[in-house]
Amino acid sequence: MQTQRHIRSFVLRAGRMTPAQERALEELWPAYGLEMGDGRLDLAAIFGRGAPRCLEIGFGVGEVIGKLAEQHPHIDYLGIEVHRPGVGRLLLHAARMNLRNLRVICHDAVEVLKDQLPDDSFDEILVFFPDPWHKKRHHKRRLIDDTFVASAAAKLRSGGVLRLATDWQAYAEQMLAVCNADPKLASLSPNGTYVARPEFRSPTRFERRGARLGHGVWDLAYTKLTATASPSEKAAANPVDDELHGEGGENHAG
Repeated sequence: MQTQRHIRSFVLRAGRMTPAQERALEELWPAYGLEMGDGRLDLAAIFGRGAPRCLEIGFGVGEVIGKLAEQHPHIDYLGIEVHRPGVGRLLLHAARMNLRNLRVICHDAVEVLKDQLPDDSFDEILVFFPDPWHKKRHHKRRLIDDTFVASAAAKLRSGGVLRLATDWQAYAEQMLAVCNADPKLASLSPNGTYVARPEFRSPTRFERRGARLGHGVWDLAYTKLTATASPSEKAAANPVDDELHGEGGENHAG
């Protein structure tokens, strides 16, 4: 019996690849790239150590994850992105900075979460500015839904943090509703809504573009509860304090 194929949250377009990015994908992929295969990835073996781990889904051109990997060599970073020019750009940065704590997967993140990543394996998951698919008929393509959030929560260790950001208010409201409804997650906002932009995240090109267009930016942060957490503990989560990268910073919600 065949299972129904999920609706993809992206459309692959033939983006322009620079010669340097093409070479990076050919020459640097063996050092940094991970292929889809059978069974779960052994992340400790891949990175050669047991260390805190951060996953970024949809890293674009690698602005955030590349900088974090450079600044925090004691943390291991895994990035997932489907668009090859952005992957090539991040590989170039990784080689230039001789990063040993970064690996990349070029594949659909939904399938990677489902088939490749072990549960309870990340201290932080970042999903910044996923495509908002703003037309109503395309809302079904949005990445952040209850199924995705449940899958992401499963990959977090207890006490791990899921961070989301968008510059599309209707999508922010959808993210808020879906995450607040997940029984394994508790908001790190004092009032259960949005949080400050964390200091570790410099504004991405999508954020800067949104600011030019007059958009607000909404950040969300959730911690994974222990298996024995009660409803009252879910409601009484501490204000956001990201121990992996430092405390929250400026609030850009508008």
